[in-house]
Amino acid sequence: MPVYSMTGYASAQQSPGAGATGSEAKAGAASRLGLEIRSVNSRFLDLSFRLSEDLRQHEPVLREMLTAKLKRGKVEVRAGIETPGSDTLREPNPRTLQRLNALQDTVRSWLPEAASLSVADVIRLGSGEQASETDWTETVNALAARTLKELLAAREREGARLATMLLGHLQQLRALAQQALPLVPQLVEQQRARFLERWKEAMALGTGAAAAAAAGSVPTEAAQDRALTEATSFAIRIDVAEELTRLGSHIDEIERLIKKGGEVGKRLDFLIQELHREANTMGSKSAALELTRISVDMKVLIEQMREQVQNIE
Repeated sequence: MPVYSMTGYASAQQSPGAGATGSEAKAGAASRLGLEIRSVNSRFLDLSFRLSEDLRQHEPVLREMLTAKLKRGKVEVRAGIETPGSDTLREPNPRTLQRLNALQDTVRSWLPEAASLSVADVIRLGSGEQASETDWTETVNALAARTLKELLAAREREGARLATMLLGHLQQLRALAQQALPLVPQLVEQQRARFLERWKEAMALGTGAAAAAAAGSVPTEAAQDRALTEATSFAIRIDVAEELTRLGSHIDEIERLIKKGGEVGKRLDFLIQELHREANTMGSKSAALELTRISVDMKVLIEQMREQVQNIE
């Protein structure tokens, strides 16, 4: 199953004559339905419709079609009927003007305070006196199905690109983890040796009678055991092997989800947070400059992944 992005765009136009016959095709031949769907990322499925007045009644059907195919994303649907020549002003004929004037007189006889018709009102009402009686139901359904299919294809292409990028970042994270893995025992041993060396130096400073008496009261073996215990405790605090193990486990799970596909966006977002937690802990426990650099490089990659994962459905 592919990985789908929540980002996509599709648009299409169709005349009712495509699939209509007889008087219906003739009536709608001059008009054309335009539909566009655009979507961006969102935590949930958020639908908004911007439909012309002639198409308001089709919103429930469009909503049902979208919810059946989309699970997440902020989706905006725009639809309108385009009529050739609608961008030019048509001069109302005298009969239309006469009717508008008569209607105005009738209204003002009942409502004397009503405002008079403006020139813009007359042009708008006169141009739209012949309302379209075309039944757009079949056209809307067919066009919506086609546009939705194109939107899903666009989201799939974007999702494939995101999946490829994420898998590449996972390979880089694995390489960084492999660089850090051999450093762990080396750092632990170095810290233990350094701790013991400092302990011996401190013991050597205790010269004189008081130091001799104090040394006599604590056996050399006991002092060495205590130093070894302190060194081991410190080594455990700087050991990042556990963080590397969990980080590797999260990387494997993310790769599995990407290859599985489907609705994996929320799970990937959670795992990215866990990756960042492990990389951050590793950096805070780091006792070497090289391990700190690896931690910083990991966090840069993880942040890039987090931004892209938020676009996955």
